[in-house]
Amino acid sequence: MRIVFAGTPEFAVPSLRAAAQRNEVVAVYTQPDRPAGRGRGLAASPVKVEALARGLAVLQPETLKTQLSRDALRALQPDLLVVVAYGLILPQSILDIPTQGCWNVHASLLPRWRGAAPIQRAIEAGDSETGVCLMKMEKGLDTGPVLLSLRTSIGAAETGGQLHDRLATLGAQVLADGLGLLRAGMRPVPQPQPDAGVTYAHKLDKAEARLDWSQPAEVLARKVRAFNPWPMAEAQLAGERVRIHGAIAVPVAHARAPGEVLLASREGIDVACGEGALRIRVLQREGGKAITAADYLNARRLPSLPA
Repeated sequence: MRIVFAGTPEFAVPSLRAAAQRNEVVAVYTQPDRPAGRGRGLAASPVKVEALARGLAVLQPETLKTQLSRDALRALQPDLLVVVAYGLILPQSILDIPTQGCWNVHASLLPRWRGAAPIQRAIEAGDSETGVCLMKMEKGLDTGPVLLSLRTSIGAAETGGQLHDRLATLGAQVLADGLGLLRAGMRPVPQPQPDAGVTYAHKLDKAEARLDWSQPAEVLARKVRAFNPWPMAEAQLAGERVRIHGAIAVPVAHARAPGEVLLASREGIDVACGEGALRIRVLQREGGKAITAADYLNARRLPSLPA
């Protein structure tokens, strides 16, 4: 079987390894090198790094909508195109080229959380469960029929980064399962997605990571988890902007204005919310590193708290 793999970020690397186990990957598509780091020098994507380490041919077109890009893919004579967080739209003319079609590994239980940020949106919404789907691609955004899926619970304290890593591994497993069936002549049967339960995981925006203390503490605690490690929740704390790496909701009744500090101790800094309080446990001052609430209080004395 001749497999062409298309992916870009770290999430796609385990799936590339799964696809390449039997030396069937004939080429890897990934996004062009982008500026990164303080020096803004061009950096290869994690998928490109993995592909080059395996001696695989790498293609980095800016678009797949040209005749040249179609000819390049057709020349590879792919049986299957596997797409994992590639980042470019695949037109129908590309989807039609592989003889066995195009498969996509998606980090949610479709049709819930179609779109760009399914991992973070699942945590933000308070979902207790998520998973990965192996989907047969079609022109719509994550609308294709599902071939296989694997489910997993979301931990009560799990962050976006932690869930990302688990789902990346699970995605590689569901892809390996699908490839195993295809090799054995037992092609997975596509199951159309139901119309009910469709939700969209819109792309993360750095502006939405600014916490609004008037919201319930439970909502803010989920945002803190979902946006770790990016874009990382931030808020005003006693007149200072800080980034919040770890926090929990505390079901306490109070009559204070949202944003006021209710209690500061080694256990954390309790901030009044529209409902309950957010206990900040790990935070980061501007220009500093992430520290515990205890270390923060050692470095900065908060205003005296009212009785």
